[in-house]
Amino acid sequence: MEKIFRPSPNSFKNTFCEFTEVMPFELKGLKCQFESKAGSSYYYTENGMYRYSNHWGRLANSKWRLIALDPETVEKKKLGFAPWDNFYPDNAEDELYYIEVDYINNLVNYQHKNCPRYDRKAILRTSFETTKKIKQIRNLQQLTSWAKYFDYEDIDDLRKEIIEQLIYTNKTLEQVKSSLLS
Repeated sequence: MEKIFRPSPNSFKNTFCEFTEVMPFELKGLKCQFESKAGSSYYYTENGMYRYSNHWGRLANSKWRLIALDPETVEKKKLGFAPWDNFYPDNAEDELYYIEVDYINNLVNYQHKNCPRYDRKAILRTSFETTKKIKQIRNLQQLTSWAKYFDYEDIDDLRKEIIEQLIYTNKTLEQVKSSLLS
């Protein structure tokens, strides 16, 4: 008789986790151990969790992100895998998150302080503060109207300078802009 691995029911409540997209053949031989009301299927192994779902991001009391394959698959439902040690604690009160910017692809996202990539230089913030800074950074990335008050040669260099200060200092956007205008 095959022993089925079952994690504690509370082991992934209030967590942040990045799943890596994998191909569906990885489920071969595994049995679905839980199916949510929203239609997500969960497969548990001793190494981690597979989740087959058409929605990722904020889920009930957790933040689970899918890192898509490159090139992206066209299927709406995607299979992700995360090792158990990729599930980090989440709550609204603690400063758990920092901001990462991909300047090449013009993307910004938050990351958990327990992520191995954390350089200990970016400022840690609560999830609310992080969301607010990300919104400001996205506006800087996507709009140009804010730049009309600055004397600059390259708007991308100006953007980067402002964004870096938002990530690596506790200055407000207004303080950063003001320091660059004087």
